[in-house]
Amino acid sequence: MRKPDYSRRVVVTGLGVISPVGNDAETAWSNLVNGVSGLGEITHFDTTAYQHHAGGEVRGFEATEWMEAKAARRSESSLHFGVAAAKQALADSGFEITDENRTDVGVVFGSGAGGQTLMIDNWTVLREKGPGRVSPTFIANGLVDSPSGMIAIETGAIGHNLCIVSACATGTHNVAEAAETIRRGDCIAIISGSTEMPLLEVAHAGFGNMRGLGSPRPGEPLQTVSRPFDRTRDGFVLGEGAASLFLEDLELAKARGARIYGEVVGYGSAADGWDMIQPIEGGAGSARAMKMALERRGVPADEVDMINPHGTSTPVGDRREAEAIWAVFGAHTPNIAISGTKSMTGHMMGAAGAFEAFATVKSVHEQVVPGTLNYRDADPECDLRVFPETRRQQVRYALSNNIGLGGHNGAVIFKRYDGD
Repeated sequence: MRKPDYSRRVVVTGLGVISPVGNDAETAWSNLVNGVSGLGEITHFDTTAYQHHAGGEVRGFEATEWMEAKAARRSESSLHFGVAAAKQALADSGFEITDENRTDVGVVFGSGAGGQTLMIDNWTVLREKGPGRVSPTFIANGLVDSPSGMIAIETGAIGHNLCIVSACATGTHNVAEAAETIRRGDCIAIISGSTEMPLLEVAHAGFGNMRGLGSPRPGEPLQTVSRPFDRTRDGFVLGEGAASLFLEDLELAKARGARIYGEVVGYGSAADGWDMIQPIEGGAGSARAMKMALERRGVPADEVDMINPHGTSTPVGDRREAEAIWAVFGAHTPNIAISGTKSMTGHMMGAAGAFEAFATVKSVHEQVVPGTLNYRDADPECDLRVFPETRRQQVRYALSNNIGLGGHNGAVIFKRYDGD
């Protein structure tokens, strides 16, 4: 174990994605910048009895391309997505895990809810066929931390292993805590990220009854259901998938000639302590998280060029987040480009923060800000710089922001790496 060094620099050298907009980083990024929506009619269950029919489903994914068939049968989609994204990120990084270094390579990979499909399926078996037919392997494969354990098994990374759970902020916290773990000296590199499969009928019913789900504009297709910060927004849409960022010590990455997507330079975490569903007035918790992220390593607020927001398309949530951004950035706020990628993926719940961290670090690497699809009618109560079309512009620092049920807030900042 190395000694802590909080000036140690941490960079992103590998990316992996399983999502409604593509099952690899290149495809997902291309669809984001070209405004290709991943939303459509839900096929996982019959939505006839429901008012809301849209979802962001992963399509064309085969778990056995990433895991042995036996292991895949015993587990479920959220674990499969996580393993696939993690393996992609590791391969993309070019980092080789060996017997000599495997104890220094960790996994910090979360999920908001874990293997709920396995729980539901085995509950059904219990009621219909009796206790003797319940699978003896479902518990081990359906825990919230099962993906982080399976990723270690599948990759050989047997160092620090952790699953952080903070609802919709899960991905943000896992990526950012992974960077801090490297600075702390526990690892030289970490497979970070998060995964989720929330497109379950019971979840759909619950969110619908919560009055959280949105509808398309009248007379328009399902793809317009998610429209962050738009004056007509009326709720979110569920999405599924996973994303992974391979993080490592900058000096190690430079020594092996790795491609560097960007540097992790800021992290903040704070609680609302207010309500289990609605964010606190003024977005105070989110504001504290963003301010902490700026102050942790002295990121100049007036050099943040882009924010990938939580931006779920709910009336109250988007307004509170806008208030938080204004509270932190003040007069600089109108200069910050807002890239609401949930407009194309839906809300991937526990996987959202990791997917949006991927999109954010790609923005600093490519100097491109993906547009916010479906944004047409500006909301004066938000008053943010939101554009529906993708723009090429300077992105020195970019912040990814997420807010979870229960009042969990996380913010992570990426910096463009220019070789210094």
